[in-house]
Amino acid sequence: MTKESDYNDNPLAYVADSPIHGRGLFARRPIARDEYIGTYSGEATQRDGMHVLWLWNEQTERWEGIDGMNEMRFLNHASEPNAEWWGEDLYATRDIASDEEITFDYGWDDDQDE
Repeated sequence: MTKESDYNDNPLAYVADSPIHGRGLFARRPIARDEYIGTYSGEATQRDGMHVLWLWNEQTERWEGIDGMNEMRFLNHASEPNAEWWGEDLYATRDIASDEEITFDYGWDDDQDE
């Protein structure tokens, strides 16, 4: 069983209880727009799962999954997120305040609940 302290290596973010869902990822300090937050790390997979991030690979022209093993696996969805993926790397899309939850858009249809 893992615990929050197992995901304490990122100098910019920490894992804590989330008002959105379960646990989430939060800013340790203010993060500037376009600042690198972290990389989604884990094993490659083609099976869906709770902590799988799906990224479009333009070279292979298919979706490829990463089964998250680091703190990035706790990112929650928001329809108005404050971060986005550039490949496997996460960047802030606007200034993020200290202790603010870091979120990205899962790419769900607009009618989905957050």
